[in-house]
Amino acid sequence: METKKDITRRDFLKVAGTGAVLSAAALAGCRPAGNKPSATGGALGDIPTDKMEYRTNPNTGDRVSLLGYGCMRWPVHTGADGRQEIDQETVNQLVDTAIAHGVNYFDTAPAYIRGWSERATGIALARHPRDKWFIATKASNFGGPFDLEGCKNMFRRSMSEMQVDCIDYYLLHSLGGDLEGFHQRFVDSGFLDFLLEERAAGRIRNLGWSFHGRKEVFDYILNFRDIKWDFCQIQLNYQDWTIPIGASIAAEYLYNELVKKNVAVVIMEPLLGGRLARVPEQALAMMNNMHPGDTAAKWAFRFAGTPPGVLTVLSGMVYMEHLQENLRTFAPFTPMNDAEYAVLDDVTDILANADYIQCTTCEYCMPCPYGLDIPQIFAHYNKCVSAGQMLTSSDDDNYNKARRAFLVGYDRSVSKLRQADRCINCEQCMPKCPQGIKIPVEMAKVDAYAEKLRQKLAF
Repeated sequence: METKKDITRRDFLKVAGTGAVLSAAALAGCRPAGNKPSATGGALGDIPTDKMEYRTNPNTGDRVSLLGYGCMRWPVHTGADGRQEIDQETVNQLVDTAIAHGVNYFDTAPAYIRGWSERATGIALARHPRDKWFIATKASNFGGPFDLEGCKNMFRRSMSEMQVDCIDYYLLHSLGGDLEGFHQRFVDSGFLDFLLEERAAGRIRNLGWSFHGRKEVFDYILNFRDIKWDFCQIQLNYQDWTIPIGASIAAEYLYNELVKKNVAVVIMEPLLGGRLARVPEQALAMMNNMHPGDTAAKWAFRFAGTPPGVLTVLSGMVYMEHLQENLRTFAPFTPMNDAEYAVLDDVTDILANADYIQCTTCEYCMPCPYGLDIPQIFAHYNKCVSAGQMLTSSDDDNYNKARRAFLVGYDRSVSKLRQADRCINCEQCMPKCPQGIKIPVEMAKVDAYAEKLRQKLAF
């Protein structure tokens, strides 16, 4: 139920400039990244080193960069032994550039990148003074351990991997699917009590949780035992703000409930797994009509960063071009205005009526026991939707071009032994999906579409 304290999308502008939540800060003496091309092409000039937007954590006073670094997808390469490994040199370069331009919040987890992310992130950050960065990691005990000693060992291993003696932001990872899971993972084992003790001892500076799931579970955890949560990580973007698709709860509700409790808000999926960076041509034309040259991603990031209760907006920046482009969005940062919100309302209507599969490529569904590359299958399908290349009739003027684009791109992005036709409808992936996608159903849709194109069947 909406109250006078609730903040709607169009109210953001009115409150974004109030008080100490928004503050400018400088990071002096850092070298610029240079005159590099943007992710969409074109030289844009040096990125300022003293314009990053900062937000103040109401619980600890931390001054946190509004752009946060999501470390879920660090670049990998083939090592000297022929095996895949983290490309540590590139990670170091990305972290150096981020810190040089004011980014100070880095989010990782034991489960990320086959367990490599914490160590790689720790190596890169340890090369910088400890007061230049905040580290966030998570209790990723999805399938165990559930015993207290095993949970403690996971926590201590995270500290060791990241080379720290305290964790700035520690999250109970991916809650919301059911209450039984919350109790099994954290309450019955005594792990939550242990984490509260660690916070009291100073080895955890901020304790929070990341949420994917159902409203009743969100409300229960937010009010559990009257625990003072320092922060919460939620999915927030303009598509999910009021009328989310799939199993998501409206981000408006989540945000407002957290603000009422004075809980700092950390944003994940501001681009919905990249989908809001690749909007349909009709939607992009609306954006370009108001701001020629601004990318769809910039619009999405500005939306996520405008509400004042947002502490930081996470972006998983694998490539230097993406990091540079995002730095230009947040350093300096311009809150959205009413006219821009009106454009996004129209864009949202277009997205809601498009044929997207609501996958954010989070990879929580992986590995598939039958070898399917679920995120990449959906990513390719959604890319073709964004490009306006999905066929609705065999008589379409661009039939041959669109057919080739889908099939060639499909084979290039997903090996044939990992494509949708290999799905046997086992449903083992479905409980793991934060978006509540009926993955086998969507796999059947992708496979049927691909098969029509292969055999040139009539639509």
